[in-house]
Amino acid sequence: MLKFGLIGCGRIGTMHANILHQEDDVILESVFDINKNFAKVVSNKTGAKVCNQDSELFKNKDIDAILIASVTSTHADYIEKALTNHKPVFCEKPIDLSLNRIRQCYNRIKKNDLPIQIGFNRRFDPSHAKIKNLLKENKIGQLNQVIITSRDPEMPSEEYYKSAGGLFRDMTIHDFDLARFYLDEDPIEIFASAQKLIDPNMMNKISDHDTAMFILTCKDGKQCFINNSRTAVYGYDQRVELLGSNGMLQSGNYNLDQTKIYKRESTETSSPYLYFFIERYQEAFSLQLKSFIRSVKQNSSTDVGFEDGYKALVIAEAAYKSLQERKSVSINYDW
Repeated sequence: MLKFGLIGCGRIGTMHANILHQEDDVILESVFDINKNFAKVVSNKTGAKVCNQDSELFKNKDIDAILIASVTSTHADYIEKALTNHKPVFCEKPIDLSLNRIRQCYNRIKKNDLPIQIGFNRRFDPSHAKIKNLLKENKIGQLNQVIITSRDPEMPSEEYYKSAGGLFRDMTIHDFDLARFYLDEDPIEIFASAQKLIDPNMMNKISDHDTAMFILTCKDGKQCFINNSRTAVYGYDQRVELLGSNGMLQSGNYNLDQTKIYKRESTETSSPYLYFFIERYQEAFSLQLKSFIRSVKQNSSTDVGFEDGYKALVIAEAAYKSLQERKSVSINYDW
């Protein structure tokens, strides 16, 4: 029986706790959150012990692995503490908002061979994963273009924005990871365009953007186009398109149900999209934890490792440089 310790019992941590609670051969042993009420809610639902200090999780010899779902500024510290205490670790993205802090963390843990997984869940979405497998099976020949659409249904709160680290590091970082996943290599150049179209007043207040487009280019010329919006009035819009020399693959949106209505005044009328990321990627969140659990049991490398987390933020920082300089810039992945 694999026993987990959870740090962070907010919205994403609670979701992870519920998944672990439903897994066979897994026990959520202990939880910690600086907000004791959050921790108690998770404890009441799962039976996990509430820790008074985060250090209790790392010192507890009964805990086999640590899941980090706390605020971003704590991620690197907790990764280091988990591995120092010989516990494999799953950490929500991003590792940190600072590349220098991630490099520092890497230098401290690089000799450790325990499993480390970063929470880029979209790779595990069944539809997204299927088109990657079909691509590997040469169903569309040579890949030429990747098109990723990612649009939120509504703007986050101002409080959320203040700690998110900016659109590129918070939202688009998932798409940068997906780009690498499908391209199967690291893009070497990026051009970014971002605007304040949905709520200019708030965006000016917090120095952020709510609408953006990106073009990434690989060494061999393959392209990836990403478009983001903080608001799509019709729901959570998540699509991927792969264009190859012999055809195209698509992974589309999920509706509440698949019923379509055809009438004189309209055709193919359907139910709304699943509303937000927990609903849309619920199965992906579950599958990524299954993947991590398997790695822990086998003491093997994970499907999305520390380097993937680092490189996604490298691309985000290059995108900010492109935006500032108003031109395409090279992407440097050096540690």
